Amino acid sequence: MTSAQFQPAAGPARRTVVAAAGAAGLAVALTACGGSDDDASGGKAADSSGSGGGESSGAGTALAATADIPEGGGKVFPDQKVVVTQPAAGEFKAFSATCTHQGCAVKSVSGGLINCPCHNSSFSITDGSVQSGPAPKPLPAVRITVSGDSVRLA
Repeated sequence: MTSAQFQPAAGPARRTVVAAAGAAGLAVALTACGGSDDDASGGKAADSSGSGGGESSGAGTALAATADIPEGGGKVFPDQKVVVTQPAAGEFKAFSATCTHQGCAVKSVSGGLINCPCHNSSFSITDGSVQSGPAPKPLPAVRITVSGDSVRLA
């Protein structure tokens, strides 16, 4: 007899549970980080170091019209867990809307800062860096594309 014949039939094997948990964790990580590092649309993607304005094939989730993102400010999109900013005219950035302190959702953008109401952390609209509060790390950049007057998740 082989060892496989002696395995209990009640419930999945440990290996199956561990593999499923790993796959679920990877899926969450990819979703939280915006998916891939590649811009499959062939257009220019705005990130923490670039500006928007590139052409895109229109792939990705539509967030807003460029006119909806105030210059020198931004807008939080709670359903997508992203905040989009426009530090200078025509320059669009996007960051995770999850505070790096304890995972609260940032709620507002004002005075050049992305603000978390839980413990008063604030982050730069330009690069997501911590400007005040207990947050230990900057907000991670999220890839977006800007095509015409449309801002989309990449």
